[in-house]
Amino acid sequence: MHTSIPLAERMRPQNLDEFLGQQRILGETSMLRAAILSGNVPSMIFWGPPGCGKTSLANVIKNHGKKRFAAISAVTSGVKDVKAVLDESKTYKENGRESILFIDEIHRFNKAQQDSLLGAVENGTITLIGATTENPGFEVNSALLSRCQLILFGPLSEQDMQNLMESALHSHPRGLKRDDLSISQEAAQKLVGQADGDARFLLNQLEWIAGTIQGEAQITPELMEQIQYKKPLRYDKHGEEHYNLISVLHKSVRGSDVQAAVYWLHRMLDGGEDPRYILRRLMRMAMEDIGLADPNALLLATAAREAFDFMGVPEGLIALDELTVYLSLAPKSNSLEIMGAKVNGCIRQTGTLPVPRAFRNSVTKVGKELGYGKGYKYDHDIPGAYAGQEHLPEKLKGMVFYEPTEYGKEKALAEKLAQLSKNSS
Repeated sequence: MHTSIPLAERMRPQNLDEFLGQQRILGETSMLRAAILSGNVPSMIFWGPPGCGKTSLANVIKNHGKKRFAAISAVTSGVKDVKAVLDESKTYKENGRESILFIDEIHRFNKAQQDSLLGAVENGTITLIGATTENPGFEVNSALLSRCQLILFGPLSEQDMQNLMESALHSHPRGLKRDDLSISQEAAQKLVGQADGDARFLLNQLEWIAGTIQGEAQITPELMEQIQYKKPLRYDKHGEEHYNLISVLHKSVRGSDVQAAVYWLHRMLDGGEDPRYILRRLMRMAMEDIGLADPNALLLATAAREAFDFMGVPEGLIALDELTVYLSLAPKSNSLEIMGAKVNGCIRQTGTLPVPRAFRNSVTKVGKELGYGKGYKYDHDIPGAYAGQEHLPEKLKGMVFYEPTEYGKEKALAEKLAQLSKNSS
């Protein structure tokens, strides 16, 4: 069947029986399924990765429902377009007919555009359905989000994708109907793996591959290599996935899980992350999670930054590998972070305590008259170069801020501190 409509669009489900996957939210006994069948859906935000069925479910709701259905894309629409739809919906409501407004890519609306929807959702002028690939907690105004049910979509399973591929190739009435084409098990697995749960990508690839083959043939991995492009990894350098990946990289290094650390590192690099951003975060890990347990960690971090800047991509990326492995296997200590928080808390609580007179600068005449420097012992004049004086303000004498751990090289610092404390007592 020749058509100019892309396969992925032709095969959008028309009803719940055709809908593939998402059994957690659309199972036979689910509340959402019952709401769709009754035509009484609430305002909702659909959140999930690309190609998992968000727009398709909105289309099913349109076909099942009795309400007027309007759809816009936040990519191409603005406040003026939203206002026009809301004005029309208000007129329909006055005449006894309710409206559903579907907004695709709703996260692309700014605060003012999202705020323009609040009143209409609250007073029932529209039932809002928004679709987004980004975390609504970041991208959707809390006031609007609180008025909607959050529906979480997952990527389609491998089995769902296999079923979709077979249906599109052979049996679906709106599919390719290519009985002369078969696909090897290896090629099918490769295509499903590349799609990563994205049905749209899978169907686009299948249509492209099938369109290049005339007559009876089998789709093989070798054939795919000749005519197929690679799907980029799902990664948004400014969205939730960015924060999720840097979070798991940091926690993997902190947890000394070197295998996971290098995996997540390369996931970020392959997704297009700026290596300098990762280097900054690795440098932070060297200070925050390793610290004085291994002072070489910070030295290696600064050296890795210099090596990358000097060599660039791809050779300089080896410096990130080296640093990630080293940090993962280094002894861990967060004593410096704890110390800093403790000192800052003390300062906020006690304010600007005066410097003890023995340690004040005594170079001026007034200072000498006030006794500045009196009683100070010059450490280099003492055997061992340690006079054992306490330099804290009088009110804080005896306060302990830095408490070294027993890990790595910090163990030697703990022993040194204990010896100094013994000598000063």
